[in-house]
Amino acid sequence: MTARRLRLIEPEKDMTQEKALKIAIATNDMDHLDAHFGSARKFALYEVTSETARLVEVLEFDSATDQTGRHDPQDDRITPKVEALTGCALLFVLAIGGPSAAKVVRAGIHPIKRKDPEPIADVIAQVQTMLKGSPPPFLRKVLGRPAPDFASDYADEVTE
Repeated sequence: MTARRLRLIEPEKDMTQEKALKIAIATNDMDHLDAHFGSARKFALYEVTSETARLVEVLEFDSATDQTGRHDPQDDRITPKVEALTGCALLFVLAIGGPSAAKVVRAGIHPIKRKDPEPIADVIAQVQTMLKGSPPPFLRKVLGRPAPDFASDYADEVTE
């Protein structure tokens, strides 16, 4: 399976110094999260912070599995996709089979299934909202953020 990559040559300088979270979105039209993992012909890769988001890469595959999820055991189309997504923390898909999900998780990527297609802009906005709040522990680790110290929060309230 051939993967074509379209990358930015010179990334923009981020003046906020906030570490960006790299996410992948399974898409067929580059406007919507609208594909199952195995049948996705493209993955849009974004770097997202609490305030900014930018497309950094598009992965395009010339062959994919059908939407039924049936895979030909002689033609592994999943492993090249997983390898191409190296460095992403989150993967948004409409569906992903158990064996594919296991490969994705082993690669350090957290798959997130969505029930219905939705605009990529909405997915990014949801990630930004999460980053503004308290991300789950595995994302705090990826982002290099310390775990919240709830005890010091309470100590501040008591002394006030």
